[in-house]
Amino acid sequence: MVKRKIETEIETIDKIKLNFIEEIKQKVYQAQYDTMRSVNVHLIGLYWDIGKAIAEKQHESWGKAVVPILSKELQKAFPGVKGFSVSNLWQMAQFYTEYHSDENLRSLTGEISWSKHLAILNRCDNNLERRYYIQSTKKYRWTKATLFHQIENKSFEKFLINQTNFDRTLPDDIKEEAALAVKDEYDFSIFPLGEEHSESQLEAALVKNIRAFLLEMDFQFAFIGNQFMIEIDDKEFFVDLLLYHRQLQCLVAVELKVGEFVPEYKGKMEFYLSILNDKVKLPNENDAIGIIICKEKNRTIVEYSLKTGNMPIGVSTYSTTPKLPDNYSKYLPDGETITKKLDECFKR
Repeated sequence: MVKRKIETEIETIDKIKLNFIEEIKQKVYQAQYDTMRSVNVHLIGLYWDIGKAIAEKQHESWGKAVVPILSKELQKAFPGVKGFSVSNLWQMAQFYTEYHSDENLRSLTGEISWSKHLAILNRCDNNLERRYYIQSTKKYRWTKATLFHQIENKSFEKFLINQTNFDRTLPDDIKEEAALAVKDEYDFSIFPLGEEHSESQLEAALVKNIRAFLLEMDFQFAFIGNQFMIEIDDKEFFVDLLLYHRQLQCLVAVELKVGEFVPEYKGKMEFYLSILNDKVKLPNENDAIGIIICKEKNRTIVEYSLKTGNMPIGVSTYSTTPKLPDNYSKYLPDGETITKKLDECFKR
């Protein structure tokens, strides 16, 4: 008895020590982040000021010759300091010219690194798209490689036109976050799939390349299992893929269909979500959401299918070719609607 008491006291002391050490680690991590962010803010501020000065001189008809001269003199005055090449100075001028008249972009300039700003500046066509990628990079801490992938994969467009019923079925505190987690179309072109394939072949390809699949979904997703069994009255049912979303803190059931979406798929998904909520989810977790991924869908049929019911479901498509369909452009909302949607999803 005495021995067990001593062991318990030692365990308590060890736990206190571990908690203390973890607290100190978190302070160091936060200090490192604050320092890096402070350095980044000052660097972006410097580049902004240089870009502004160059842009203003261009308006004064100084011509382009001043930039090579400026580059040479800066590199001579500050040997070993990178960033003063001719091309980078022109990027600073473009950065200022494109962003200074947009209040939303101006306020975001210090939030991400210069290299990520350049990726967005040079690969995005308009400021609403740039705002989406800047705020997403900040929010999800995307690496430069992840940012490149998201831009090439047209994540902005896929986010804008996704079809879910989350506005009606999820609590206010997570519905916008959930909307960001579901794309309208997923790019499965990197997986070894022929044009004709079965649902089991599709599932096997995704599971075999699970890292690439989760990157395509969103790095916040974690893989729990495929053909996840749920049992009711001795009858077994299987969810194609069961994921977990770390930020939403909920299970995500994914059903894969190699044909066109039909309304019956929604009823089956609602059945799965009900069981997951009753038998699998933990007390501290939010209700499960469902994503039905089909080869094709009629947007009007999906819209009517999602009008009824109280289970949160999104309906997406997948493509085995990397190019976004040309007809997507006709579904994109107007600028005012896009701005409102971005404001709601990236509330500060």
